[in-house]
Amino acid sequence: MRGAVRGVLALSAAACVVLAGCAQSSSGEQADASALQIVEQVRIDQNGDQVLPETTPARPPASPAGDGSAVCPPLSLATAATLTGPDAALGRGVTNGIQLAVDDHNAANPGCQVQLKTFDTEGDPDTARENAQQIVEDAFTLGVVGPGFSTEAMATGEIFDRAGMVAATPSATSVALADQGWRTFVRGLANDGVQGMAVANYIKKQLGAGAVCVVDDGTDYGTGLAQAVREILGPTADPGCGVALDAGAPADAATAIKERNPDAVFFAGYYSQSAPLVRALRDAGVTADFVSADGSKDPEFVTLAGESARDAVLSCSCGPDRPEFVTAYTEKFGQAPGTFSAGAYDLGTILLAGIDSGARTRPALLDFVQNYRGRGLEREYQWAENGELASTMIWIYKVQ
Repeated sequence: MRGAVRGVLALSAAACVVLAGCAQSSSGEQADASALQIVEQVRIDQNGDQVLPETTPARPPASPAGDGSAVCPPLSLATAATLTGPDAALGRGVTNGIQLAVDDHNAANPGCQVQLKTFDTEGDPDTARENAQQIVEDAFTLGVVGPGFSTEAMATGEIFDRAGMVAATPSATSVALADQGWRTFVRGLANDGVQGMAVANYIKKQLGAGAVCVVDDGTDYGTGLAQAVREILGPTADPGCGVALDAGAPADAATAIKERNPDAVFFAGYYSQSAPLVRALRDAGVTADFVSADGSKDPEFVTLAGESARDAVLSCSCGPDRPEFVTAYTEKFGQAPGTFSAGAYDLGTILLAGIDSGARTRPALLDFVQNYRGRGLEREYQWAENGELASTMIWIYKVQ
């Protein structure tokens, strides 16, 4: 992290209990906040400028059902994501997304029943590494969707690469993941460098912020994204409020930020931290624009932040969910899709399409993915040799 002056506010396990309490809202506020939604505003490029909608209709997205004629031996896919802990909503969204794709496939293809094996990384790289070892030792498992977090992907990438197993993450955004030389790594969204540049330029050009406090949650994801944002903001990023939520309560961060009187606050991290932070900022009387990224673009952010989430600006390398996907997902799981659900559905669809095409070994499925080009719910999917998408875009949302 950079900055001439920096407040270091570590979030210890004990403080997490405090945060949980801070995240609670009164029944009246819950009623008010229940109507709040995360609403798409514009799609932007890396310069922060609006990208106009396509004038020609996009091709329909690929369906995991295929043509219903697939025949295959018993095979499986795996998913590795955080299913317990404060950020579990993100992991559940990933797991549910690929589960929906597998179920749609199996319902349409009685001759090819693919099993999904689910692993809980618990948000811990060591646990993710143990999961990865179990996954690659299962001869029936050809590919994995995940892991979800960048630290987990970094801890497991070599294991999947040695096994020749495609590992398609719908949510890990660290730039460094594509620099490891892994043949089997692909990701279904833009990295932190792309998103950081786009949202930083949006803050400067569209929000007109002259001074910005850049805050992160102390994770690899948060610090990496914060660094990318600071680099593009340049002198607009106030070094006097470059705060890291490593320890202490959000109220301490809010006090430090209030003293600097910024035009905007950018938070790099997950909803479990951004929600109590924005509550603390509003309680302290800080009215600056609150901006965060894909780690906060989840319904749980609104639930935990309550009315304080109103007008928050959220960037994401994920487009608005299609109504038919929202309906199918909600009917199956009893809740709306999460941030990365549609992306996980798309990646699952691609792996299933590979199996249906006759890719019944890990090398064959990897080759299918590396040469794949097609439309999904989220975007056009095609990958460069390092696993990065050939085309990326960032969307801006607002809590209203």
